[in-house]
Amino acid sequence: MLSKAKCLITGITGMVGSHLADFLLENTDWEIWGMYRWNDNLDNIEHLLSRVNKKDRINLVNGDLNDLVSLMDVVDKSKPEFVFHLAAQSYPKTSFESPLETFNTNILGTAQLLEAIRKSPYDPVIHVCASSEVFGRVPKENLPITEEERFHPASPYAISKVGTDLIGRYYAEAYGMTIMTTRMFTHTGPRRGDVFAESTFAKQIAMIEKGIQEPVVKVGNLDSLRTWADVRDAVRAYYMLVTINPISGEYYNIGGTYTCTIKEMLQYLLSQSTVKNIEVIQDSERLRPIDADLQVPDVSKFARHTGWKPQIKFEKTMDDLLDYWRERIKDGRSFLGR
Repeated sequence: MLSKAKCLITGITGMVGSHLADFLLENTDWEIWGMYRWNDNLDNIEHLLSRVNKKDRINLVNGDLNDLVSLMDVVDKSKPEFVFHLAAQSYPKTSFESPLETFNTNILGTAQLLEAIRKSPYDPVIHVCASSEVFGRVPKENLPITEEERFHPASPYAISKVGTDLIGRYYAEAYGMTIMTTRMFTHTGPRRGDVFAESTFAKQIAMIEKGIQEPVVKVGNLDSLRTWADVRDAVRAYYMLVTINPISGEYYNIGGTYTCTIKEMLQYLLSQSTVKNIEVIQDSERLRPIDADLQVPDVSKFARHTGWKPQIKFEKTMDDLLDYWRERIKDGRSFLGR
C-alpha cells in the first residue's frame, strides 16, 4: 500500500467511478472524496453509503462541472493529491439529441475543473478520461488503433471528448500540471448503464427470464467491431496510471484483448440465458446517425509504461453483467424498455 493520500473522483456515482472507489478502498488506505450532483442516482454506490455516513475513508461532496464556484469548493474541501476526472455526459446516442449539453459538460466542464485546480494551492496528479470514441471512423487497414491515429469523431459525444483530451494536454503543457489523458476503449461489467448495447441486451434477457418482457431482444447496429475490457481491469489501470511514474502530458490507449462484433457479444449473452429461442429484432430508434464501427486498440504504450494487462476474461465480464441485471430484476423493480 502507498502511504495515505487524498484523492478526488469526479463522477463517483457512475459505473467506473463506483468501481474505482471499490478498488481504492480495498487496495489503498487513501481518503476518497467523490464528487456528485445533488440529484444523482446513488444506486451504484449504495453499498458504500454506510461508510460515507460514518466518514470511513469515503466522503461525498456536491459539485457540478458546469458551475465553477462549486468546483472550487470541491477542490478546497478535498485537498487532493490525486484526481480522477471521470464525470461526463457519457452516452454517445444521447449526445445526438443533446449536443450542447454534451459540449458544455465535457469540454467546458473539464476546463473549469482544471482551472479550479490550477487556481488552488494544490498540485495533484490528474487523470483526464477522454475516450476511444475520439478516433471515430478508422480505416480497417489502420487497425489496431495507436495513440497517433488521427481523430475522426462520429458523434457530438466523440467531439466533446476530443475537446476533453486536448484541454487536458494543454493544461499539462501550458501550466506544468501533472495531467495524463486516457482513451479507454469499450469497457463494461456490473453497473453498466442500460443505454449501452451489452447492458441493454443483458437487461432485456433478464426481463425475459423473469417473464416481464416478451422473448424478443431489440437491438441496434450489430456489425460494429469492439475490443472488450472489464471495468474492474479499467480502474486498476487508472490507479497504475497515476501511481507509476506519471509523465505530464502523456496520453494512452487502454483496452482489452478480446475482440468480436456486437452480434457475437449478443450471441454469447443469449447462450447464457435460461430461455431459449429468443428472437432478435432491429429497432431503428437504437441506431446512431453515424457509428464508430471499428474500435480495436493497440495498448502497448500503456503496457510498456506500467506493466498493466487485462486479467478478467470476456466471458466472466458478460456473465457478471447478466447476473447484475438478474439481481436487479429479481427485486421487482421496473425499468424503461430501452
